[in-house]
Amino acid sequence: MTLRVLLLALLFSASVTATTPQDITAQLQAGDKRALANAEAYAKANPKNAEAWTLLTRARLQQGKAEAAVTAGEKAVALAPNSAQAQFWLGNAYGNRIGEVGMISKMGMAPKLRDAFEKTVALDPNNLEARSALVQFYLQAPSAIGGGKDKALVQAREIGKRDAARGHLARAQIQLAEKDNAGALKSYEAAYAAKPSDAGIRLALGIGYQQANRFNDAFRHFRAWTGQDAAAGAAWYQLGRTSVLSGQNLEEGIAALQKYLKLPRVANEPANQHAYYRLGQLYAKAGKKTEARTAFQSALKLDPAFKEPKAELAKL
Repeated sequence: MTLRVLLLALLFSASVTATTPQDITAQLQAGDKRALANAEAYAKANPKNAEAWTLLTRARLQQGKAEAAVTAGEKAVALAPNSAQAQFWLGNAYGNRIGEVGMISKMGMAPKLRDAFEKTVALDPNNLEARSALVQFYLQAPSAIGGGKDKALVQAREIGKRDAARGHLARAQIQLAEKDNAGALKSYEAAYAAKPSDAGIRLALGIGYQQANRFNDAFRHFRAWTGQDAAAGAAWYQLGRTSVLSGQNLEEGIAALQKYLKLPRVANEPANQHAYYRLGQLYAKAGKKTEARTAFQSALKLDPAFKEPKAELAKL
């Protein structure tokens, strides 16, 4: 090993081991991929530190490593069973992992997921993310493993006491589960009225309009959003999606998706292959087969396993 390589190796090693929990947290919040390596190193250097294992749980989840995240989360909880954060991130790890396993494993994991989030809110009643996760669990799980609409309503009320807008959103989830679409849409509108600056709520309302086939309202909603914030990627994407679902304003939808593809992606926004797929659908509806074929091929180039563009290409 040359002196230069040795110095670089020593420098890298020192920078990793010197990383603090605050540094790793900042990297996680910024979506910095270095967070995983730093969290791995920090947990290795501090094997009996619950915070280290909690950070590693978060970092592994951020990189899509759900099974490994469960392992880290279980270690964190074993070290600090009364840590609300350890319980919360273990619940998230189970939530991500449960979609990757078979039915028998799901039945065994579901109570663990429930317990982690129930312990989280017992330790930290103001953790609204955990309460929201419990609403979803109670609505989806059979009563044999602790599901039930009545329990979901309790959590929705508790959320509403602390955050009116999020309480309305939780209520909307329950109404959708009851197939009360009109009631759910009213709850979305109430949530948006309570907190119009919240992008997540704004998005939920627009999608609610789509689901109710109130396409004029959806177009109005997303146009207003893009008019206020030209960098709002979610709004541009949904404007295009509204065109796909309604079959209306095709050229506007095409322009919206083209705009979306030029913007940088942020967390939880649809990947570009989905935008190309929707763009292909609009071109096809507009009778532009060449452009549609190019868009579907672009989607498949990004994700060769994407079934929907393959099916659409076969129709052209």
